[in-house]
Parts: sequence; structure tokens; C-alpha cells
Amino acid sequence: MILENEIGILSFRNEWQKASMSILYTYGFLSNSYESFFRKHGLTTQQYNALRILRDQYPKPVSTSFLREKMLDKMSDASRLVSRLGGKGLVKVTQNAHDKRLVNIVISEEGRKIINDIDKNLHQLDALVQGISEEEAVQLVDLLYKVRQSLRNVNESISSAESIDA
Repeated sequence: MILENEIGILSFRNEWQKASMSILYTYGFLSNSYESFFRKHGLTTQQYNALRILRDQYPKPVSTSFLREKMLDKMSDASRLVSRLGGKGLVKVTQNAHDKRLVNIVISEEGRKIINDIDKNLHQLDALVQGISEEEAVQLVDLLYKVRQSLRNVNESISSAESIDA
């Protein structure tokens, strides 16, 4: 009854609906906390995520498609994100020598400096979920992996059914 009271629903169809709603509700809290944390550093969560990926690849340049593939939010507009980071001087963007339609993206010295400063405070984000034990965190990660696998399987079957109908 706790979730029902928190979000104002009298009852759920079943425990799967309740689990889905609980994940979405919790995501809102977690997402808002992350955005607030990164805003203090002049970034969005997506911008930090992109810089983290670029730092891990440094000094190797990456494409916008590589960046999009590795982003936590698959719906983010990688081109616009890179443009904003470039405007802040946090990345360097050059045209790909082999394919003029592509760009090469590398984190700048300023971008590395900001992300290294942020790293010193990441423990604040860890604290967001320290209401559960480390063992429970491991279990949660495993359960969420199963949820993602279920989502992939359902989405694949929907896609294949749609292509058959077309």
C-alpha cells in the first residue's frame, strides 16, 4: 500500500504493473537528483555522460553514432549535445578525414578538468541509494538486468510482428 499512497493509485492490475510504476516513480526521484547534482557543475546529466564516454576513449576520437550507442539515454540527440559541449569548450570537433559526412569528437583539456573535478564528488550520487545494503544493490542490479532483457525480448517480438504485418 505504500506505493499506492505515494502516487495516488487505489490498486494495480497486478504486481508487474506495480513493479513498472515503482521503477518509473523511482526513476523520477533519481533523475531529478542527478540533474541537480550536475547543474551545480554547469552540466546536464546527458552532457556529463557524454564527457565520461569521451574521457574513457581519450585520445581516440569518436563519432556521434558511437557516442549515441554508449549513452545511457538512447533518445538523446548526440549531435545537439556535442554542439553544446563544443560551445562550452569541453570538446573538440573536427571533420573526419575519410568520410566528410562524419565528425571526430575528442574531449578537450577543459572538459577533462571539469569531469575530474566532478569525480571528486561522485560519492554524493552513491549516497542516493545507500538506503539499501551493498548486497541488496547487487540484487537490484541483477533484477533490473532481467527487466531490461524482458523489455528487449518483448520489443523484438513486437518489431518482428510489425514487419510481418507490413
